[in-house]
Amino acid sequence: MYEGPVQDLIDELGRLPGVGPKSAQRIAFHLLAAEPADIGRLQDALQKVKEGVVFCDVCGNVSAEATCRICRDTRRDVTLICVVEEPKDVLAVERTREFKGRYHVLGGALDPLSGVGPDQLRIRQLLQRIGNQVDGKDVAEIIIATDPNTEGEATATYLVRMLRDFPGLTVTRLASGLPMGGDLEFADELTLGRAMSGRRVV
Repeated sequence: MYEGPVQDLIDELGRLPGVGPKSAQRIAFHLLAAEPADIGRLQDALQKVKEGVVFCDVCGNVSAEATCRICRDTRRDVTLICVVEEPKDVLAVERTREFKGRYHVLGGALDPLSGVGPDQLRIRQLLQRIGNQVDGKDVAEIIIATDPNTEGEATATYLVRMLRDFPGLTVTRLASGLPMGGDLEFADELTLGRAMSGRRVV
């Protein structure tokens, strides 16, 4: 335990996701030794995040304007929507350079134990998007790209149930299985089972 502001800073840093006690202590002492200009830039960045970042009116992604750059991009396929849990997932899919459609960010996953139900997610907005045409085109496919964990699977199952009544709409789920460069002997049973059931013709 350290005295006063140093311990307060360590405690606050320790509340951040993925930052343990040792990391919080390292960051705190790094900041303590940093130049005032560096601390000023960090303060400005934190302030701007709270004041200048909004969520896109269309998809829910983080944006500097009312509509994000992806939703404004006329080259994107408006008939294809990839549904993800968080804004960080949009970046993960974009890095693949394989997806040319648009996104819908739910803002989390179903988790009844934590009090997160369908009303806390942007599911209603997704249903409205599917019901509305964009540039005279209907949404043709929804790709569900929720995390492959208990909450993500529950969310995907719920979405499939909600979307199955839309005529002409294809609902797909990201394939899951073996990572590139991995060895079969190190794969867990669930991952290997998913890879087996999701096999494709070559």
